[in-house]
Amino acid sequence: EASMGYGQWLHGEAVAAGMVMACEMSVRLGWLDESVTKRTEKLLARASLPIRPPPSMAIEEFMTYMSVDKKVESGVLKLILLKGLGGAVVTADFSKEVLYDTIMYYQRLFREKPEEYDNYLIHTS
Repeated sequence: EASMGYGQWLHGEAVAAGMVMACEMSVRLGWLDESVTKRTEKLLARASLPIRPPPSMAIEEFMTYMSVDKKVESGVLKLILLKGLGGAVVTADFSKEVLYDTIMYYQRLFREKPEEYDNYLIHTS
């Protein structure tokens, strides 16, 4: 939301894209079945919410915005991830590599098929 400039995306739209990214990262950590990510994408898309982060955001930009998030405690980034369906946890129990790989996954999706990626940026503003 902040990276897009307030007013471009509503808070809930940014949260929706972040929810999908959290599901994807949870899958990469082995904590969640990929089917939950697909289900989450379908539900959010039906509500006309974006299910992909903005393609213009570089990994450095993600890290800058995440470093000032309210979940950072004593300089430690914590994320809300899923240890199974309904098992949300606020945790720092992840490697930066998995976080970077998750962010880079979405950047790869955009580079490989930009015309399709744009379809996932549905939002109401």
